[in-house]
Amino acid sequence: MTQDSSSTRRDWKDLFAVPPVIKQVFAKFPLSTYTPNALPTRSPKHRDQHTLYTWTTAEDASASNASFNPTCLKWQTYLLFNNIPFRTQSSNNHASPSGSLPFLLPANESRPIPSSKLESWSTTHSKSKSSESTQASRQDVYTSLLEHAVRRAWLYLLYLDPDNFDHVARHLYVSPSSSNTFVALAISHQLRNAASQELLKITPVVEAQDILDEAVDAFSALSTLLGGDNWFFGSEKPGLFDASVFAYTHLLLAEEMGWKNNTLAEKLATFQNLVQHRDRIVSEYYQS
Repeated sequence: MTQDSSSTRRDWKDLFAVPPVIKQVFAKFPLSTYTPNALPTRSPKHRDQHTLYTWTTAEDASASNASFNPTCLKWQTYLLFNNIPFRTQSSNNHASPSGSLPFLLPANESRPIPSSKLESWSTTHSKSKSSESTQASRQDVYTSLLEHAVRRAWLYLLYLDPDNFDHVARHLYVSPSSSNTFVALAISHQLRNAASQELLKITPVVEAQDILDEAVDAFSALSTLLGGDNWFFGSEKPGLFDASVFAYTHLLLAEEMGWKNNTLAEKLATFQNLVQHRDRIVSEYYQS
């Protein structure tokens, strides 16, 4: 090894060497191990509990109140039916791994459960005996009434009725997302456009009265199906279909939603067994 080579290596070694003065400082004040930092405010603080991330307000989440979103409310209610303890957490679609709410983060786990797998997960973790298997074959026929007729009416009332959008949808979905006027306008346009495009998939023209009439017909069929039973399909306990119906009937009838125009609720109120079905669930599962 040449002298120049040895000199170069010593130079690099000296460059990263700790000066004697610094060594003396560390000798007097040795490194200490501190307790872990607290979790960030937006990180889960209750990792020992199942957490359902849903559309809700911080206040309603802390009180375990019903979500203002039908899909979220459906699964929130289904978990309650299955006697699964959980807490709710206010969230939005951008925070969801699947791009939509709700999703469940099981206790002490890092892998979330999307809504598409919540039914099977709930069956596995339920503390109550389920009667879902006896209902499945009959549910499919009536589920389409909710997914098409009732959902279409919901989209129209919430997003395309100007007064309802300004007083309900804007308050629930737009204002919490941004206080910037231009951003809020963009979000509002996206929401209304998405609802309009969804409705136009079925008919070339959005006719409000036709949409609402179809929803009333759907509720009439559901009322006939329920009859004098407490739960759909004559079950001893409520199931997923009960949660699906409740998700719409409750939000349409709930005064706290602040509807400005809601003729569908007036029609829904004439089906007394559906109203009683909704009230029964509120009383048994949402009142502490």
